[in-house]
Amino acid sequence: MEKTRVMMAYSAADLQEHPRFVLAVRFLAEKLRGVHDGNPRLARFLASQQRWLLSQAAFALHNEYDTAVPRSGLTIGRLRDMVTGVNAASRNTVLNFLNQLEAYRFMRIAGDPTKRPRRFEPTEVSVEAMFSWLLANLAALDQMDGGARAATLMDHPELFRLIQPRAARQTIEDRRWREPPARVAMFLWTESGGLVMDELMRRVGTPAADADRIDIGRIDARAMAETFRMSRTHLQRLITRAIAEGCLEWKGDGRKDGLCLKRDFLREYLGWQAIKFAAVDEAFDAACLKLNLCRPEELRPAATER
Repeated sequence: MEKTRVMMAYSAADLQEHPRFVLAVRFLAEKLRGVHDGNPRLARFLASQQRWLLSQAAFALHNEYDTAVPRSGLTIGRLRDMVTGVNAASRNTVLNFLNQLEAYRFMRIAGDPTKRPRRFEPTEVSVEAMFSWLLANLAALDQMDGGARAATLMDHPELFRLIQPRAARQTIEDRRWREPPARVAMFLWTESGGLVMDELMRRVGTPAADADRIDIGRIDARAMAETFRMSRTHLQRLITRAIAEGCLEWKGDGRKDGLCLKRDFLREYLGWQAIKFAAVDEAFDAACLKLNLCRPEELRPAATER
């Protein structure tokens, strides 16, 4: 019997239960490490949950800019409204964020700087980094089902301006993503904590079904702190707290034996990541259909084959 081909984006629940999802998240962590190595300053600047939310919101407003719509695009007021409306940041935090981006030359004033309200736009390095982030997320989804999302984006880069705002708004408006589980938040709401979490995920293999913990090897705190340009003391405190909270545990009797990631914490983290991946997948489908770029069956294998 011929299998029915139906285009349907993964739900967060689908992703969390998928046997290959952990590999997709590990794949993304590897790709994000490459983004960090290519531009450490930008990666560190955005490696916290609040700055992630602010950067996605800022890009969404920029990508939605329409010359025919007065006051559209990225302005301080519109960014404030978007993030303060969901309690993602304060008004002062928004202003400081844009000022820092402008100072680091990740953002610049678009058009006439004397015109009010001033409209901002990302510089080329920021656009490249956000495009790479989206491409990596789509490629990670492709790892699960052999789809062609990443190749489609590369062939049709105009999709970026449709996918990113839709996915950003979905995640920003979803409290489950904005406010991660407490143990996940412990990493993501601290300076460079997102980089540390990605490093832990890079070390995760395919856990056995009955495994309570996953070996992630020995952590060289000095080397990791130097790579991410963070305080070694801060990193050690973060790891110590993660052990106390049951996220990590020592493999053997001594620290020289390395660390293990606890399975319940891994599942918690994967559940949180699934929310964002589901938003990206849905936004990709919607963008492709809007531009009539491809038939549903060409985007990914049959739903019955997943």
